[in-house]
Amino acid sequence: MYSLTVADHVMVAHSFRGEGFGPAQRVHGATFVVEAEFRAPRLDDANLLVDIVAARVELRRILDSFDYNNLDTLPAFAGQNTTTEFLCFHIHALLCAALAEGKLGEGGRAVRAVKVLLRESPLAWAAYEAEVPGASKA
Repeated sequence: MYSLTVADHVMVAHSFRGEGFGPAQRVHGATFVVEAEFRAPRLDDANLLVDIVAARVELRRILDSFDYNNLDTLPAFAGQNTTTEFLCFHIHALLCAALAEGKLGEGGRAVRAVKVLLRESPLAWAAYEAEVPGASKA
């Protein structure tokens, strides 16, 4: 299985609901390093897994939809605790949609799985990894 990873970062404000979150129930900021890993069993005719420039552009486009925002105020996150784990899942879904739309090049159609990892600090991170919905097993 081949893999290719692109990275970027995002800065947000948010708060959490629930006593278990302690002081994080108050609005606070977070900066995440975001890694998106694409996996495929084969390369395209140009020996690419996905177009790396297109992958970087698409990841940035997704992050721009909430970068420098208070997530508590965005309709996309209404009613959600925007934990690191949840944000991984959210970004994963958008990257899978981009793959389905062909935004990561022809090689992107062979991608079987995507892993999204968000690093909150050098000591703490979370990830979500799953197969791409509708990906061919061929």
